[in-house]
Amino acid sequence: MMVNVFGFFAKIPVFFREVKAEMLKVAWPSRQDLIGATWIVLIVTTILTAYIGALDFVLSKTVSIILQ
Repeated sequence: MMVNVFGFFAKIPVFFREVKAEMLKVAWPSRQDLIGATWIVLIVTTILTAYIGALDFVLSKTVSIILQ
């Protein structure tokens, strides 16, 4: 099966025009919304990291005690 290389390259400008048109339709968040969402992500990530770390510590100690 032969690929039409020229057809592929002809579609590239069309693709970028469509991308530009779609990007103009995007409702971008305000700076304040973005900062708020970033803080939420950082806080949730920190909490989950601490939880998983503590759970790993407890489970590893439990397995260590069981295997002794």
